[in-house]
Amino acid sequence: MKKIQLGLFWKILIAIALGVLLGYALPHWGIRILKTFNVFFAQLLKFIVPLLILGLVTPAISGVGRGAGKMLLTVMLLSYFSTVLAAFFAWGCASELLPHYIQSGLLAKMENGIEFTPYLELKIPPICDVLTALALSFMVGAGIIVTKSAVLKQVTDDFGEVVKLTIMKVIIPGLPIYIMTMISTMTASGKIGAMAGTMFKVIGTGWALTIVFLILLYIIAGIIVARNPFSMLWRMLPAYLTGLSIASSSAVIPVTLECCEKNGISKDVRDFTIPLCANVHMVGSAIKMLASMVAIFIIFEIKPEFGKVVHFIFMMGIAAVAAPGVMSGVLMASVGLMGSIVGLTEDQIGLLMTFYMALDGYGPAANVTGDGAIAVIIDRFFGRPARDASLEKQKLSASC
Repeated sequence: MKKIQLGLFWKILIAIALGVLLGYALPHWGIRILKTFNVFFAQLLKFIVPLLILGLVTPAISGVGRGAGKMLLTVMLLSYFSTVLAAFFAWGCASELLPHYIQSGLLAKMENGIEFTPYLELKIPPICDVLTALALSFMVGAGIIVTKSAVLKQVTDDFGEVVKLTIMKVIIPGLPIYIMTMISTMTASGKIGAMAGTMFKVIGTGWALTIVFLILLYIIAGIIVARNPFSMLWRMLPAYLTGLSIASSSAVIPVTLECCEKNGISKDVRDFTIPLCANVHMVGSAIKMLASMVAIFIIFEIKPEFGKVVHFIFMMGIAAVAAPGVMSGVLMASVGLMGSIVGLTEDQIGLLMTFYMALDGYGPAANVTGDGAIAVIIDRFFGRPARDASLEKQKLSASC
């Protein structure tokens, strides 16, 4: 009999439903057991984040050196600024929209809720903070490029594989259980009823913002290449629907390549740009992240400093290169930044993760569709017509 494989989206939905049932059914001592796991897993997350950055960002930076060139630098810069722009877009729009239909201080006002404490709190301190890990990753990655050290490159690559394995085999499978324990605690304390509608409002807002941003992104690309943006966006629909269904940017690469071919992008450009963008261009994930974060600020009546939010967005864009090959990689790479820069607590981060992952597919769908816009722009300057024109210009100059 063929074994049924559930995607992360369905596991999260089951975890939420099971958490509600356990919250109503279990006695207080049972809820405290679940709370104990919840606190332990939160500590494990804080421990793994710096290692994730060290293990995945370092090889990504050192790998850039092997194919360094103008096109590579252009793709990286466009992807970074597009991701950051998407985050600022989501921050501004969500800050204007969400207060109209999400109650401010939703959880803080529920003073009669029961608070559950874990039976045991096991502290697992991280080896360093997130910013230290990022700085060390850049130092080692750049050092590998300059020294061309094959040994150090192999060590960092192998360490990255160990971190990836830990994320895929321990952290990702544990996330539904983590969310289940958090939901069960909220249910038992009488807070879940107020949160059910809020989650769908946050998801709906984030989804709508990704669609609007994609339209704006293709309008910009259309202006640059002098083509109809809506025709190009329509041809990317298969990639969008595939990303929505399987919730993975990397897994959609073959479909994205086919859609880019229909948009007339040169083979060498699309073969180079699309796999790279699948790892570093995260507009959908950025919008999901900032929309969810704004919701947390409203729910807990947090008034964040504008400078800290700006700092978080720019650092999140850099941390996004830690996402390749890791499910919900942008979220995993940003968990430490939420606490160290923005100052969110473990419970607030846990709730944000629930909002982010409850419908994970629309983020990767926007990511891969946005990759097509980057590829169109790159093809304008580095594609075959551009190269032919450049060669013709060089011949004319030589003849003169």
